Amino acid sequence: MSSSSDPLHLAVALDGTGWHPASWREADARPAELLTPGYWTDLVGVAERGQLVFATIEDGLALQSDNPLRADDRVDRVRGRLDAVLIASRVAPTTKRIGLIPTAIATHTEPFHLSKAIATLDYVSSGRAGIRIQVSASRDVARLFGRRDVPDLSGAASEAFVDELFTEAAEYVEVLRRLWDSWEDDAEIRDVASGRFVDRNKLHYIDFHGTKFSVKGPSITPRPPQGQPLVAALAHGEAGYRLIGDGADIGFVTPHDASETTAIVDAIAAHRPADADPVLVFADVVVFLGDTQEAAAARKARLDERLGAEYISDAEVFVGTPAQLADLLQEWHAAGAAGFRLRPAALPHDLLQITDGLVPELRRRGALADADHATTLRAALQLPRPANRYATT
Repeated sequence: MSSSSDPLHLAVALDGTGWHPASWREADARPAELLTPGYWTDLVGVAERGQLVFATIEDGLALQSDNPLRADDRVDRVRGRLDAVLIASRVAPTTKRIGLIPTAIATHTEPFHLSKAIATLDYVSSGRAGIRIQVSASRDVARLFGRRDVPDLSGAASEAFVDELFTEAAEYVEVLRRLWDSWEDDAEIRDVASGRFVDRNKLHYIDFHGTKFSVKGPSITPRPPQGQPLVAALAHGEAGYRLIGDGADIGFVTPHDASETTAIVDAIAAHRPADADPVLVFADVVVFLGDTQEAAAARKARLDERLGAEYISDAEVFVGTPAQLADLLQEWHAAGAAGFRLRPAALPHDLLQITDGLVPELRRRGALADADHATTLRAALQLPRPANRYATT
C-alpha cells in the first residue's frame, strides 16, 4: 500500500475527443483531426508540459459502442480510431519526459508481435514505453478473427470464460517479459575487427509452454532500454486483480470512495508474489472540471443534454474545481492509491484544467511526485530496472 507521506503520481487517459460521448460536439473539440498525427502530438505535448507522468491511449478491435460487448448502429458518437501502439510510436520522438502506455488486446493478438512493437517503442522513446493489456469478451470482435468461439455471457458460462481470458492474459504477459529478456543487455558486440556483431551465447530461447501459448524465441529486437517496459492492466474484479497482482507493474482500478480504494489495493496485494516489487495502483477518475463548481456542473449538464441521458462510467465521475479534485485525490492517496489516471470528459478543456489548475494546486500542497529529472518511465515511477532472468553473469 502507498504511504500517505509519499507524493502521488498523476497520469491521463486519452481517448478520442474525451470520455463523454458528446464531447466531439464541444466548440473547442477537434473531431476532424482525430486521425491526424498533429492531434495526438498536441494532446501528449500538453500532458508533458503539465508534468503528468504518463499518458495512456485507448484502443480496440471493433468500432466503439456504448456497450463493450455488443455493437450498435449509433451515428451520434465518435466511431473509428487509429492503432494505439502506432500513435505512441509517432508521438514519442516529439516528447522528452512523459511515458507512453498504449493499449493492446491480448485476446486476439500474438505476444511475439506485441513484444517487438513495445520494445521498439521503448527504443523510439529512449525508455518511456509501457503497454496496457486488455482482454475482449465480445462475440463481435471474435467474429472478426474467426479463430475462437465466445459464449453468450448472459449465461452461467460467463464467469468461467472471463476467468479463462484473464488466465490467457497472464500467460501473454509472461511471454512478453521472457521475450524482452531473451537478449542480454550486452548481446550486441559490434566488433568490426573480429567481424562479430552479436554474441550468440547471449541470445536465449525462452521455450515457453503454457496452456495457451508455446513460444520458442528469442525476440528479433534487442533488450529494451528499460530492460522491461512497464505492463499495466485495468481491473474491475477478482480476475483482473489477480492479473495485476501476478504480473503487472501498474494497476488501473475504479473505486468510488476511500474505503473501496483500500479494499482494492489490499486485494491486489494479496496476489503479489513475496519477492516482487509492489504494484503501483492508480485509481481512475472521469473529470468534469471548471473554475467553479457551478461552471463544471453546467458543462456536464450541457453535454448530458446532447447525449440525451446522464453520463455514467465504470469509474468515479467527478464534477467540480481542480482544488476540490485535489482534496479527493489526497484522501484516496492516503487510503492506498499510489496515483491517479484521470479521464478528461472533454478534450482539450479538461486536460487543460488538469495541467493548468490541478497540477499547480497539488504542487502547492507538496502532494505531487517530482519526476522532472527521470530519464525513463521506470525511474519516474521509482521502479528499478529488472535484472535479466537469462543472464549468466
